[in-house]
Amino acid sequence: MDHSAHTQHAPQRGIGHQAEQHADHSHHAPTAGASWRAAAQATLHCLTGCAIGEVLGMIIGTAAGLHNAATVVLSIALAFVFGYALTMRGVLRAGVPLRQALKIALAADTVSILVMELIDNTVMVAVPGAMNAGLAQPLFWASLAFSLLLAFLLTTPVNRWMIGRGKGHAVVHAYH
Repeated sequence: MDHSAHTQHAPQRGIGHQAEQHADHSHHAPTAGASWRAAAQATLHCLTGCAIGEVLGMIIGTAAGLHNAATVVLSIALAFVFGYALTMRGVLRAGVPLRQALKIALAADTVSILVMELIDNTVMVAVPGAMNAGLAQPLFWASLAFSLLLAFLLTTPVNRWMIGRGKGHAVVHAYH
């Protein structure tokens, strides 16, 4: 009798592995699926790519004497490139074709990178003298470190919200 009740319940969960995962994920979204730990891990992953691009862009822009606006644009562009590249690396390792891996990376990281870049570049521009400080000056590095820390802290709740709805980094978890 238990078995027949289970069989009757199974079709409601959906057909196929993905539907089952989605049903399980949405059922547990308020706790396991949208945990602060999962959100922090997703944010840290995203921050790694963003930080590589951001730091590289700030270094190149500062060393080349680019105008602040050009340095910020370069930093943002490189943050997106490295953020997507890190996600794609893992997805490609799972055997996903390049075009599909790019789509997955775009779906997983765009909002997170956008929020991070908005925060950390706003901080860098807002801290007096940070954008004009040389690479050897502590103000530059302290401002950059603070901007990335703040970006992590403010993006984590965004990622938690998205993961809880099966979006953002939740899209990538099937490929890890």
